[in-house]
Amino acid sequence: MSAGTIAVVLVPDERGRISPYDLYELSTVSMVFGMPHTDLTDEPWYELRVVGPAPYGTHGLDALAGADTVVVPSVPDAVVEGRQELPPELVAAVRAAADAGARTVSMCSGAFALAAAGLLDGRRATLHRAYAAELAARHPRVTVDPSVLYTDEGRVLTGAGAAAGLDLCLHLVRKDLGAAVAGALADRLVVAPHRSGDRPQSVGAPLPAAAEADTLGPALQWALERLDEPLTVDRLARRARMSARTFHRRVREVHGTTPLQWLLEQRVARAQTLLEATDLPVERIGEQSGLGSAANLRRHFTRTVGVSPTAYRRSFTPSGPPSRAR
Repeated sequence: MSAGTIAVVLVPDERGRISPYDLYELSTVSMVFGMPHTDLTDEPWYELRVVGPAPYGTHGLDALAGADTVVVPSVPDAVVEGRQELPPELVAAVRAAADAGARTVSMCSGAFALAAAGLLDGRRATLHRAYAAELAARHPRVTVDPSVLYTDEGRVLTGAGAAAGLDLCLHLVRKDLGAAVAGALADRLVVAPHRSGDRPQSVGAPLPAAAEADTLGPALQWALERLDEPLTVDRLARRARMSARTFHRRVREVHGTTPLQWLLEQRVARAQTLLEATDLPVERIGEQSGLGSAANLRRHFTRTVGVSPTAYRRSFTPSGPPSRAR
């Protein structure tokens, strides 16, 4: 069974042009879903359809009818500013795809298209914080959260755009094909294996100098290889040749979270992989992921993932996205 059909919808401006920002997000989607990463899984990879005007698009809006996932990248600034209306046929096609069971995803101001289709009503959604106030004012039934990287409401997901778009795409792969495949793909793309959606969009500080970032990266990679060991901030700071205070500040600058929270996220991700790929008992998974006892694993795993380790293992089937409603 295929991992699913992804239809990405490009929204041109009134002159039929696609902005460079939209093309950036299209390239992100294409890197993840359009390239045949078939060596990473026994399952066939995704089928990508690009819906939009030539030369960028290869399909019309009718391609949304059979898609498992519909992705809407950024819409033109004129739409955000109220100077251009979204094409009603596009809004209707997105709504019809969702009604037929397709998962719908937006990147940055693409949330305006999902909101226009009524798909965000009563749901939490995000987009780049620069557009949040306008979305909230125009669509008061949407709970707009401009502080996070992405939101996952089950069949509807929204992202902050730019680099967060890659985080969101990898999150979809993790949901569809599992943590091991998503981690291997992240390694191939030279990005962090997993950034949770609740990470902040803005960390409020400049990035560290290149030399300091170079010492931070190897220290965190060293930690990833030793998640089953006791790891303290002091120990990691010594590995990075920094004081504990400097290390804490640098991790927050680069990753938008504290060292201990970063460690917890990586350990939960390791537990997900072990639950998917092995039949180890929960007690052993707690030890190998560095979360300790089975009770501690259950507490942190349930809080982060939303289900217990046992339920996750029982329900996980690496055979593509949730089946479409028929």
